[in-house]
Amino acid sequence: MPRGRYNIILVLTDSLRKDYVGCYGNGWIRTPNIDRLAKESVMYTKAYPESLPTIPVRRAVYTGKRVFPFEPARRVKKGTPWIVQAGWQPLSDEDMALSEVFKAAGYRTALIGDNYHLFEPGMNFNRGFDEWIFIRGQEWDKYRSAQLVSDDELEKHLTPKLKGTSVERLLRRYLSNVRFRRSEEDWFAPQTFREAVRWLEENRDAERFLLVLEPFDPHEPWDPPHEFVDMYDPGYQGKEVITPLYGPPDYLSERELKHMSAHYAGEVTLVDKWFGFFLEKFYELNLDKNTVLVFTSDHGHQLGEHNLTGKVSWGLYPELMDVPLLVRHPELVGAEEKVDEYVYNHDLFATVCQLAGVEHGLKVDGINVFDYVEREFAGSGRSHVTSGFGYYVMYRDDEYWFISDREGKEAQLYDLKVDPKLQKNIARECPELVEKFYRKIVEDAGGCLPKLEPISLEAYVWYEQLYL
Repeated sequence: MPRGRYNIILVLTDSLRKDYVGCYGNGWIRTPNIDRLAKESVMYTKAYPESLPTIPVRRAVYTGKRVFPFEPARRVKKGTPWIVQAGWQPLSDEDMALSEVFKAAGYRTALIGDNYHLFEPGMNFNRGFDEWIFIRGQEWDKYRSAQLVSDDELEKHLTPKLKGTSVERLLRRYLSNVRFRRSEEDWFAPQTFREAVRWLEENRDAERFLLVLEPFDPHEPWDPPHEFVDMYDPGYQGKEVITPLYGPPDYLSERELKHMSAHYAGEVTLVDKWFGFFLEKFYELNLDKNTVLVFTSDHGHQLGEHNLTGKVSWGLYPELMDVPLLVRHPELVGAEEKVDEYVYNHDLFATVCQLAGVEHGLKVDGINVFDYVEREFAGSGRSHVTSGFGYYVMYRDDEYWFISDREGKEAQLYDLKVDPKLQKNIARECPELVEKFYRKIVEDAGGCLPKLEPISLEAYVWYEQLYL
């Protein structure tokens, strides 16, 4: 397997469903630039996060270590946000991050993105980067203190059941943040990829570099320029719901749900368009000859499947768990090859280090999944994957998909051979399999699942006042 001191570019999107990417078999979502990359890449068909959501995934990617089964709750610190999510913790002083490993190896390092969670006080994800660029304004980011959005503008995005909810509060913040956009270049994905192009041009003298791109899209709110929505649902007249309420979609009519999904699809295509803008510069600067390019996402998003919208922890189904993963080798090793082995997000650390020829001497949990491209490794990988999100856990192998809470209750079991869309729960008929797969989850967790203490009322009140 060719290895050398290659550059590394890691593109880590947020909430991109695998089944909304053309190269993974979707015939109606337009992703020509991701598809172009896939023709020169190894495509992994069974890629999964080992823990969710946003920050647990990054902790695993940046350190190469599993975050599941989550550490017991630490003392709440003011300034560390989103404390209600298990595993949502900063990089610790003891962690050696990917950026620090590459920096120590003599690489020039950069982090560019609009994923504001990474840049919040005390999170430490920008540690080890020579340059980091934070593009402001996504979601709850406290970018504009004035309430610049009018009630009429807000009303366009709210069905009656959304009024007075967290969706309304989020949109007041978000729509104020983006009030001054004037052209497509002002949207977030264009800003992120244009800044990445700027960095490539300015740093073309770097002997070797690590560039991590963190576009937050297609995370909600989904408000691409309207021509992108019209690609998927033209002529619609009604409420433009751009942010879901997490849970059952009973706040939407079927028509409104369809149109909300078109907003998501449009956001995917917007990301793809500007990723294509970045790819053009990648080829123009001949980086395709000396750079490993990785494209992936942290998790997917529920859009009505299994009667859920959002990212709901008890809904650990394929629409949330299946993620795209493409790895382009500069010598086109494995181009257009599909790898059907199970891989995790925390494998990326070991994979890019070994492809780049960077030694680190750290004990990590991930493996170099590019080894699967060598035929002698075929069939030697994992037999299953396990994952956790909050109080819920998931297992899958080639035959079954299992979901339960951390105590093994609320069990769901699906036979993938006859029920690939996970429609018929057979847990009651197969208690021995339920017990077997729950034990597998506990084994992968190191022998026990630590009890997750509920957040204290005092801490939640502080969190709610500050962020909601």
